[in-house]
Amino acid sequence: MSEYWSDGVAEIEPYVPGEQPRDQKYVKLNTNENPYPPSPKVLEAIKAAVDSSMRLYPDPTCEVLRTAIAARFSIPKTRIFMGNGSDEVLAFAFAAFLGHEEPLLCPDISYSFYPVYAKFFRLRCRTIAVKSDFSIPVDEFLIPNGGIVLANPNAPTGKFLPLDQIRRLLDYNLARKRVVLVDEAYVEFGGESASPLTAEYPNLLVVHTLSKSKSLAGLRVGFALGQEELIAGLERIKSSINSYTLDRLALAGATAAFADESYYRETRRKVLATRAWATERLEALGFIVLPSSANFVFISHKSLPAERIYAELKAKGILVRYFRKPRIDNYLRVSIGTDEEMKILIERLGEILG
Repeated sequence: MSEYWSDGVAEIEPYVPGEQPRDQKYVKLNTNENPYPPSPKVLEAIKAAVDSSMRLYPDPTCEVLRTAIAARFSIPKTRIFMGNGSDEVLAFAFAAFLGHEEPLLCPDISYSFYPVYAKFFRLRCRTIAVKSDFSIPVDEFLIPNGGIVLANPNAPTGKFLPLDQIRRLLDYNLARKRVVLVDEAYVEFGGESASPLTAEYPNLLVVHTLSKSKSLAGLRVGFALGQEELIAGLERIKSSINSYTLDRLALAGATAAFADESYYRETRRKVLATRAWATERLEALGFIVLPSSANFVFISHKSLPAERIYAELKAKGILVRYFRKPRIDNYLRVSIGTDEEMKILIERLGEILG
């Protein structure tokens, strides 16, 4: 603890990202990155944007990119908010909508950044335990609350909550003027987006990222969809912290990504095919594999502890994600890599399991 820190800094428990070791070359299946590169059109657009205009500030309204996203989702661009990755959008949303007397609600097993945001912004937060099969117990969320936050598909489990259940949460909170935030980082790998419901529900905010399905984790682009009142709230927070959330290169690359949907449709198809093959092979090795609607699988072996498997895989040059947390400390989250990477994983697991 530093004597120079502000009050409360020492109490923060920061989010811990996936390992990025540099001691050797790894098969990297621990951070849910897309195994395929961005569209060539994206790289061309970024290169073209590197010119003398870099001396100028970027467009704070992200007008061109918001227009492209509006066309993709068939909504007015006034219902789109842009941020420096979905993590920044989520942070702004916690600050804008979830500071009420009642606690915000989120699942006890979900994206581990949510409780970090809650503590950082000094918000009351109550976690609701997921069921034994890791599904969301919707009935238990239908209580007075300061807002509801869900990842759908959920992380790290990959399980998807159907939209009729999202509607139940929205209907309950609508009368109470409380927001339901649906974080759809992985929705394009098998889920159904709640974004069309934003036209019907003024209390719904849907958050997306270009890190996963668009292969742009290194560019840091996220956005939110919601009715104008919610977007205005996010803009107030943004303009109180950082008016220029996206730089010129990010704007150029992200706009080009939305112009090449056919490319990304094919890369998603590859990921889904590999996920199906890997699931079959993992089950043959004795793993329990949760049904996944994401670009990863959540697995547990019937006889060998997850921590040991994680350590032995790392020793063999393969990184997966291990969470030393209650209820999931015998599970591993495995990102879906290329066919070749997943074959290496299966071979190494076969060696470990004998």
